[in-house]
Amino acid sequence: MKRYLLFLLVLVGLASCKKDKPATNPPTEEPEFFVNEDPATFAEVGTLNIGEAGAAEISAFDPATNRLFVVNNGGVNKIDVIDFKDPPKMTVIHSILMAPYGGAVNSVAVSNGKLAAAIESSDKQANGKVAVFKTDDYSEVKVINVGALPDMITFSPDGKYIMTANEGEPNTTYTNDPEGSISIISVADNYTVTTINFAAFASKEAELKAKGFRIFGLGNNFLKDIEPEYITISDDSKTAWVTLQENNAIAKVDIASKTITNIFPLGFKDYNVAGNEINVSDKDDNSMELAKWNVKGIYMPDAIAVTEANGIPYLFTANEGDAREYDAFAEVKRIKDIKLDATAFPDASNLQKEGKLGRLNITTTLGDTDNDGDFDALYSLGSRSFSVWNGNDGTQVFDSKNELDVKTIAATAYDDGRSDDKSVEPEGIAIGKIGNKKVAFVGMERADAVAVYDITDPTKPVYLQLLKTGDAPEGVLIIPAKNSPTKKSLLVVSSEGDGVLKVYAPNTI
Repeated sequence: MKRYLLFLLVLVGLASCKKDKPATNPPTEEPEFFVNEDPATFAEVGTLNIGEAGAAEISAFDPATNRLFVVNNGGVNKIDVIDFKDPPKMTVIHSILMAPYGGAVNSVAVSNGKLAAAIESSDKQANGKVAVFKTDDYSEVKVINVGALPDMITFSPDGKYIMTANEGEPNTTYTNDPEGSISIISVADNYTVTTINFAAFASKEAELKAKGFRIFGLGNNFLKDIEPEYITISDDSKTAWVTLQENNAIAKVDIASKTITNIFPLGFKDYNVAGNEINVSDKDDNSMELAKWNVKGIYMPDAIAVTEANGIPYLFTANEGDAREYDAFAEVKRIKDIKLDATAFPDASNLQKEGKLGRLNITTTLGDTDNDGDFDALYSLGSRSFSVWNGNDGTQVFDSKNELDVKTIAATAYDDGRSDDKSVEPEGIAIGKIGNKKVAFVGMERADAVAVYDITDPTKPVYLQLLKTGDAPEGVLIIPAKNSPTKKSLLVVSSEGDGVLKVYAPNTI
């Protein structure tokens, strides 16, 4: 009986211990860092000149060290390291020389204390390299061979992959034209690299070209003619989209399987409809009047950025345009120097005056639809705009039409000397959250300015303001408030024309 009572007492004690043990609370997510900022109030807070032309192309920021890493090809090929703890007083504290790795560095990216650099070979048609360094002591981590002329590099948001767009440009005699390709590097797998080309789509060339895809270099070689330019990656790090600038298209990539799953030809823009009016001459008595013209624009985007809304990825592109101009092949001519079809252009002699269409540069690879030697349609390079595309199917959902021209003219930032070519040349684009709004920043190389847009509804961007920059802004970088040394959102613009970095911040509300 005593043993039985003792046993009951032990059971009661154990039960009471269980009852008294505090419940384990489930882990809670860290609250999102938030600063209530007005995205229409960005103003310059810092500037730094790091050299001559070519000295400030692309920048990347490391929040762990508060360092900015900037591409500098203004004489010596290097990456400048900038102490960014106090943006108004930023200074260069180190340089990583590129000579041991090949030729010029074209792009940089940062993730988890690692700096990745895309470096072209001293022989531009040979395979390039990606060099990875630690951001704290600049020591080399790994060097990886990638495709020819890696022009842009980025980490996936989760830091598990590095991707490069390998442009594969030909030499000036067109005797060596490497394949354009995309390299996918697995960081966790000792930086194993897979480089993929576009062979799976060669059989669809005619179908793609009918939708505005361009294959037009000497030899018309499908694989060699494709030139990847810029990459953006979805927030879940599963999908990438790559602009094929010269080809007027966007490629979609499944990262895990390392395959290109689709190519979206972008078609053409009609400058003969309301809202798309443009200025086409640099010799029209300095007139900046915008008018309708019977000309098409080829979107040909450079930079691309993605944002998601209601489960749909929206791709924002800066539609710069770019011409192939080599000793052996040059596609551009002025309209005054070509023959216009008499039926399509009955007033050809008037149109070809320099104050009319005569000065406008067009591609000679499109427009002679009946192959009789004269032009039945006219196609200029770029679209003087930024666009938004559905990332699932490539459908255009928005184009800024001529608003970038309108806003830069109003701000006296428009360069009339570029009217005959690609106008303001939208080149860089970045998307970030400022306060409680999604915002897009569009860098314009020839206007020396960045346009700021509220993209709360990605299908209806709303213009907010225009920021003056250095000469020929190339890199547009957003540092979110949570990572910023000032705990405010920062916009960093690097300009290759004069080597100037500018930093902007918004007002808090």
